[in-house]
Amino acid sequence: LQLHHSGHYHCEGLVSFWWSLSAPVTVTVHGVPLSGVSLWAQPPGGQVALGDRLVLSCAVATGTGPLSFTWHRGGLGALLGTGPCLEPCHVGDNDSGHY
Repeated sequence: LQLHHSGHYHCEGLVSFWWSLSAPVTVTVHGVPLSGVSLWAQPPGGQVALGDRLVLSCAVATGTGPLSFTWHRGGLGALLGTGPCLEPCHVGDNDSGHY
């Protein structure tokens, strides 16, 4: 279910020419706050040699709503990318840091 599925629902039945309505029910869909955000690196520990491949992946254990990812190095520095994975090309000395 999505948040927009909240509302009042009922069903109708027809026998011959007689319509019958059920009692209404109210459905409320609640959002779940994000939790369990985790980051992992390949290779493990993020230890790479110059020119090696590095893949950083982010996942969320629970949560609802439109989910987006942004990548930053050194706190809230410049935006490096979006999406659940970041793969810097041609890893160099300037790629060291906290992500």
